[in-house]
Amino acid sequence: MTSQRSRPVRALRDLLYAFPPLLARLGLVDRERASRAFDLAVPVMVTGGLRTLLRALDFFMISLALGDAAVAGLEIGFQYWFVGFGLALGVSSGTISVVSRLKGAGEHGKADLALKISLWIALAITIPLTVFTWFGAEGMIGLLTDDGATIRLGGTYLRIVMLSVSFRFWSVVAARALEGSGDTRTPMRVRLWTIPTNAILNAVLIFGLGPVPALGVAGAAWGTVAANVLAGGLFTWVILSGDKEVRLRRGGRQWDADLAGEIVRVGWPLSSTWLIRTFGRFPFLFVLAELGTGVVAAYAIARRVMLLAMMPAWGYSTAASTLVGQSLGGGDEREAESYGWQTLRIGVITQALIGGALVLAAGPIAVLFRTGATEMTVEFIRVFGVAVVGYSIARVMRGALRGAGDTLWPLYGISLFTVARIAVAFLALPSGLVVVRLFGWSLAPGLGLGLAGVWAAILLDVYGRAAVNAFRFRSGEWRRVARDSAVA
Repeated sequence: MTSQRSRPVRALRDLLYAFPPLLARLGLVDRERASRAFDLAVPVMVTGGLRTLLRALDFFMISLALGDAAVAGLEIGFQYWFVGFGLALGVSSGTISVVSRLKGAGEHGKADLALKISLWIALAITIPLTVFTWFGAEGMIGLLTDDGATIRLGGTYLRIVMLSVSFRFWSVVAARALEGSGDTRTPMRVRLWTIPTNAILNAVLIFGLGPVPALGVAGAAWGTVAANVLAGGLFTWVILSGDKEVRLRRGGRQWDADLAGEIVRVGWPLSSTWLIRTFGRFPFLFVLAELGTGVVAAYAIARRVMLLAMMPAWGYSTAASTLVGQSLGGGDEREAESYGWQTLRIGVITQALIGGALVLAAGPIAVLFRTGATEMTVEFIRVFGVAVVGYSIARVMRGALRGAGDTLWPLYGISLFTVARIAVAFLALPSGLVVVRLFGWSLAPGLGLGLAGVWAAILLDVYGRAAVNAFRFRSGEWRRVARDSAVA
């Protein structure tokens, strides 16, 4: 019986892993390097895809239960959650860069110490963040909208979900440390336990199934808290066990200034990158809110669909970091460069196929969510479908640069094009609408472009960042950055 049930799984796996050899036969990629990148990327794709699917399900269930105001509240609340998540990504990016290079150089003890240092940094950041949000959630939501229902529902969600930010932060750091050692499957297995748990809890708590009362957005938040705590506990157990290439040692040294400095040096530009992106969404959401609550809801739903479609780029980005970092740690710069370009090739092909499917299926996808803004949701999904190739280039090249410890240029690109995105988006506002009035001076940047201005802003942002990151990797300057590093 077990063998019979596993046959479809094996058949699906064989079909999936035939993708790199097929591309190699067509002359599009190098089979060995593309296959290795694909092998590392798939578990990250599965993990990220399940996590993003869960968030999409949250929006789907909240849309059915409470309508557009609740969806808008969740979207705004998520932006503040992303502040903590962005800091986690920065530290974890420093972790994967340092661990991969140390592993490539055979310095296993120092790789374990780097993980421990990352844990202490995580706790120092997230505990104050949780306290601040607990007391200020509604005010934070109210900065972006004056809709009372949106403020109340978004504040409820944000206050509760931020209780688990420390556990989420640690899970990201631990996963990146394992991936830096070449193990992308263990994080996937942990998520295969926690993400379905999260989905089930959210459904029960949102709708009130059985004896459980319906909690609405609070139920979505408490389900996420429970899953994040479970994930943090499982990652701790895995890394304490000593069975993996990297482990958390309870005794011994707790700190090393040089390693901490390298983690921060690599991580702060990436944290800054994410925070700029997150805070850059606030004025963007302000523009959408001025265009209508339905526009915010349509964008929120389409963005969840887009994030699900972009999971291959996350997987290939992680693969690029690991393969470039390990090649540099082993002293082979030419191999590192080859892995960067081959990972980009297979990433772009994958995303082009998915982007095309997204454009074609936009209508049926939007109808599933039963929002009051179905037509706008369709258009947003199509725009994001066009954007996914640019996102793949930006993300994979950023991963390759991260593997070398060269993280400043992605920060430059994201800073420049976040400003450009906001500037173009403000042109979508109605003509004459004053957005700033100070000391007798007023600013009314709108030209009445409407949604066309919003879509232009999205595409300019994505493809601009892709151009900057690809240019930097092509320049080869990341080799000098890696040589100058004090690590491996």
